[in-house]
Amino acid sequence: MTIRSVGQSWSLDIALAQGGFDALHPEAKGTLEQLGHDHTDFDKVFALVKSGAMLPKAWATVATQAEARAAHHEKNGFAQTAADLYLRAAVMWGRAQYSIFDAADPRKAAMRKHANHCVERLGALRENRVRRVVLDFEGKHIYALLHLPARAVQAAPAVILGPGMDMIKEDYIYAAERYYTSRGIVALSIEGPGQGESRANGLTVDLTNYERAISRYIDYLAGLPEVDAERIGMFGISMSGYWGLRAAATDSRLAAMASFEGVTGDFETIFNRAQPTFKNNYMYMSGYTDEDLFDTELAQRMPLGALVSGITCPVFMGIGEFDELTPLEQALATYERVRAPKEMRVYENEFHPLGQVAAEIFRFGAEWLERALNGAFQEPGRDVRHYVHRDGPTTDGSANPTWWLGATPREITEAIDET
Repeated sequence: MTIRSVGQSWSLDIALAQGGFDALHPEAKGTLEQLGHDHTDFDKVFALVKSGAMLPKAWATVATQAEARAAHHEKNGFAQTAADLYLRAAVMWGRAQYSIFDAADPRKAAMRKHANHCVERLGALRENRVRRVVLDFEGKHIYALLHLPARAVQAAPAVILGPGMDMIKEDYIYAAERYYTSRGIVALSIEGPGQGESRANGLTVDLTNYERAISRYIDYLAGLPEVDAERIGMFGISMSGYWGLRAAATDSRLAAMASFEGVTGDFETIFNRAQPTFKNNYMYMSGYTDEDLFDTELAQRMPLGALVSGITCPVFMGIGEFDELTPLEQALATYERVRAPKEMRVYENEFHPLGQVAAEIFRFGAEWLERALNGAFQEPGRDVRHYVHRDGPTTDGSANPTWWLGATPREITEAIDET
């Protein structure tokens, strides 16, 4: 636990009690819906929450209800209704176990067992198109879900769906089916070091092992007859936007990278200015209990810097204008350092969850990747920028907010000078 997370827990409890989830993550419900959460489930959960300590119970309570209804419909032969409810239950059991930051806590394991059961039943009802994947990795294991199109495919494009730091592989079941397999694209929703079952079974994240895990997942996909090994891309949000960019810089087999709300700044913001839960979570993921050691041995070494200049595949970056975890100036500076064909969208007045545009960005990211994996956006020097206004229009040719009045912040000009 960090000093801030202990000393400021009362403020987070007040925010939850008075403003619900929106007080912590403004307008995030739209994003949660893209991660498989039914909005009625979400509302039922947060009607039960007045402090952070109540989260595991609330998620487990509503997950139990959805799982019971799923079993009822399955028993009576309504396979698709049951599958949809198992999906809702799985993501809620995932939220419940996530809220316990102790890998050895038996309650965490019990909730994970329920999540796995729901996924197993979902897979069976979806004709085995959702499959559990466990891979050996550096003496331990990493875990994923493989999502296959309803119609058999061979040598199809594939996309790795990378979760944020507080996400799990189950969070992408809905998106995988809606945006990828429905288009004949194979999807793999992953958990890397420090996340979900990988962390629960002893695998912590360090500075570089997450991109090595992505390479291990590329190995796996490249070996499937359904997948064209030359057309494997990645969609990453939040921390997977960061990890995905690292992977694209270090493994040339990644053929396209789409990053939304990626944490691409100095890491001082996310770990020492944002809500203390972010740092507390990442210390748990990395196995640190000493905050000073975490700062010096890991956090201070995490900024991408010039690493992104080594990326060769097409890159997309999208971010909210007021992202709480990465100042826009720093995100644009990272973008300037990318020398590969690239595209940038800044969404006006959006925060880190990108909730108001969530349905748009999940669809756009999938379509952008599909086109990139089919050969588009390859021209050297490609640099496409947009500022997406909340009231509908889009400014083309620049991702800088219009209220900057044409001025460019120093961090961005310094990055331009570097390149």
